Amino acid sequence: MKTNTKRTTIYLDRDLHRALHIKAAETDHSMSELVEEAIKLSLAEDSIDLAAFEERKGEPSAAFEDVLKKLKKDGKI
Repeated sequence: MKTNTKRTTIYLDRDLHRALHIKAAETDHSMSELVEEAIKLSLAEDSIDLAAFEERKGEPSAAFEDVLKKLKKDGKI
């Protein structure tokens, strides 16, 4: 076990728990390792999204309705 870990309790849907348990057994990883990796991937994705928002903050915004109208006008929807 890692020395810098914190114990926590999570509640999972019964089927999700079963799938996680099976994957852990098949991959020779603990359920904790799989959950931690999933959380890291999710947080990394959030970080990428936030960086993209920051990079594009100076761009003009468009109203959703206007975008839909243009898509319809151009025959794309």
